[in-house]
Amino acid sequence: MQQVSALPLVYEFDRHLAPRATIKPGETIRVESEDALSGQIRAAGDRRDKSKVPYSNPVAGPIFVEGAQRGDFLAVTIHEIQPRDGQCSTYTGAPRQLTEWLGADVPHGAHVCPIRDGHIFFNDKIAIPYTPMLGCIGTAPDWGVPSTGPAGPHGGNMDLVEVAPGNTLFLPVFIPGGYLFLGDAHAAMGHGELSATGLEMAAQTTVTVDIVRRSPLTGVRVEAPDFLMTVGTQGTIERAIAEAYSRLILWMEADYGWNRWEAYDLLTHVGTISVGHYTSGTVGTKIEKRYLGK
Repeated sequence: MQQVSALPLVYEFDRHLAPRATIKPGETIRVESEDALSGQIRAAGDRRDKSKVPYSNPVAGPIFVEGAQRGDFLAVTIHEIQPRDGQCSTYTGAPRQLTEWLGADVPHGAHVCPIRDGHIFFNDKIAIPYTPMLGCIGTAPDWGVPSTGPAGPHGGNMDLVEVAPGNTLFLPVFIPGGYLFLGDAHAAMGHGELSATGLEMAAQTTVTVDIVRRSPLTGVRVEAPDFLMTVGTQGTIERAIAEAYSRLILWMEADYGWNRWEAYDLLTHVGTISVGHYTSGTVGTKIEKRYLGK
């Protein structure tokens, strides 16, 4: 199995970079990634210092997938996300809109949390279940070079808890080889990622990458054993919800034989929503597979 290194740290989904690894369709690889804080909070007393490392969310890549062409999708099945160092870190990032109610005098809140026995020890009294996910994963666009700050049609910094072991992510291919990047692993994260900082960890992620040829569908999608999810990134939460639900309806129509207006009606009653970082306008809309049989 190929091992992809976390170094050098990359903060853009950049088609101009030389591939860090080249793989065949269906190949399984292990990818090391640094934490979103660029490794600045490792021990008690450490602080996030953006004067030294101004960027966040480094990703590993690009990974070149042989035979992937524009119009295809990369099907990335996540098998395992393991903490590289047996710990994760967090701090109280800028509260942004919350300052209207909470004020702006924010303590640093930086601390390191051990991970063991399937739990994250937030403090001496609170243990959080270890539920890892990837905040950043995407392909390189054929125009422009997006940073690992926002999400977009290529994927990017989606911060959706469903990008997790056991699930398959479908990412559009814009250039030959796809140029897959991934990182920003979280040991756990609440919906909305309120402080813009999850329980950030350096990780080893095992994935299998395959190719779906010439799908008529567009946009990022996630398939789990028990649900389908589509992703919207249209700037505002309202627009993202509309985009994501529309893509989910079209998926139900294309692959499951639903009339789009019947699917629209059904999702009104059984659809659910997952929210990425609350300021980014990234939303996933979901339907449980048990509703897809007609």
